[in-house]
Amino acid sequence: MAKKRRPQPQAAAATRRKDGAAAEGNYPVVGAREPCPCGSGRRYKACHGRSAAHAATELVQRPFEGLAGECDWVALRELVPAATAELKLAGGLPDGVPSVTLATVLPMAWPALRRDNGAVLLGLQNDTASGDLSRDLADTLRRALTAEPGSPVAAGRPAADGPRLQDLLDPDAAFEPIVHTGFEFWVENAENATGEVAASLERANAAAVPTARIPGLEGAYWCEAPEKNHLRWVTPYPEEQLLDALARLHAAGTAALGEDTRLVGSFRAHGLVVPVWDLPSGMGADEVAAPAAAFGERLAKALATDAPLTAEERRARGGLTNRQITLS
Repeated sequence: MAKKRRPQPQAAAATRRKDGAAAEGNYPVVGAREPCPCGSGRRYKACHGRSAAHAATELVQRPFEGLAGECDWVALRELVPAATAELKLAGGLPDGVPSVTLATVLPMAWPALRRDNGAVLLGLQNDTASGDLSRDLADTLRRALTAEPGSPVAAGRPAADGPRLQDLLDPDAAFEPIVHTGFEFWVENAENATGEVAASLERANAAAVPTARIPGLEGAYWCEAPEKNHLRWVTPYPEEQLLDALARLHAAGTAALGEDTRLVGSFRAHGLVVPVWDLPSGMGADEVAAPAAAFGERLAKALATDAPLTAEERRARGGLTNRQITLS
């Protein structure tokens, strides 16, 4: 249930005054946990990053709202180590760009990468500069489309009136993530990689938590843990309505996904609620698919119920609320 740490981008060089401090107003975009370029000694997120986060936009609670597959966008941002998804642009691909691919993370935590053949990879799990993740990603994508082939794209700050992903992506195109067992998608012809490239892939792959998408259930992802496995399901429902429904099922003894499984709580991520179940270590993604689908049917019925909660259901709801945390 714990959130994995995503790789942090390396700090860009700051513009300095003669006394060594960064020139006011010229602070580069750096990782949230890195030292602030102003020279204060504090982390960027606790110093100039605090104001920079709102310099271009106010905080957007649901940055992926309106995109096809919003729940899967959130899952790839917060839950899935290695995955890709093809993106379709509203106006079609520019000349010289054969494809645009969303990736959970890229080498060196690059925000984006333009391959030698012109293809664009857009990284999702990076620190961003404003309060609107969608606008940040759109800005990076636009710069990647015109970057020199064979080069990474640095972080930047979007204009306050710049486009968002909702403006750039084809609204009618399906969003179909592919979960990978490792990061071979980083390089072309990864099977022939040697030397440091092969060693880097091996290190990255060893740190990836085995994860699988549950077919037919948007936002539902199984993952393997040392002592028990988990199902984490990003849901699109309003929080209060969802918690009421989960409480009804919990009080009725129908919130589990089978023997030795348990709904242990939930967390919030990008404006959506993500229920989490503990699963036995021997229960894989294939085994949990049918019970999860059956739970989805029970949940739909509970969501459609508007009767007041019983005393037992209120107690169950209180327990669920007390175990809820917020990731982003």
